[in-house]
Amino acid sequence: MTSPADLWDEHGDDLVSLTTQFRDFGGKRRFCGPARTVRCIEDNVVLAALLETPGEGAVLVVDGAGSLACALMGDRIAGLAVAHGWNGVIIDGAVRDSVALAALPIGIKALGTNPRKSGKGGAGQTDVDLHIGGAVIRPGAMVHADEDGVVVER
Repeated sequence: MTSPADLWDEHGDDLVSLTTQFRDFGGKRRFCGPARTVRCIEDNVVLAALLETPGEGAVLVVDGAGSLACALMGDRIAGLAVAHGWNGVIIDGAVRDSVALAALPIGIKALGTNPRKSGKGGAGQTDVDLHIGGAVIRPGAMVHADEDGVVVER
């Protein structure tokens, strides 16, 4: 995989660099794929349901509104992502079970951790344009992530 920095050098303004300072939690630090998107705030039912479908190498980008009040993903849901062929998950929010997440063969970026689980009301939207870290992430746009950050095709 070509690093986001090298992609930036090659493609510049055809990409946008997310300004959000995500932390790495998954066992893979470098990952890429077409974006699938979810908007869900402190409720992970829609996120979990999507990760139960074939990922086909996609990267799920989650707009959790930057909330650290509860975790949107833990080891059980991350395991679903691995089992269904997702390449990575980027969450503008929190995760839990960080030690277990580090052992999974998937890229996971999030803002931080919280042991509290999320609500289960089912609120959320899939495959919508998201605004995270100064970028618009559209479903299908290529996402490239590594230890230095995340870039997305415009």
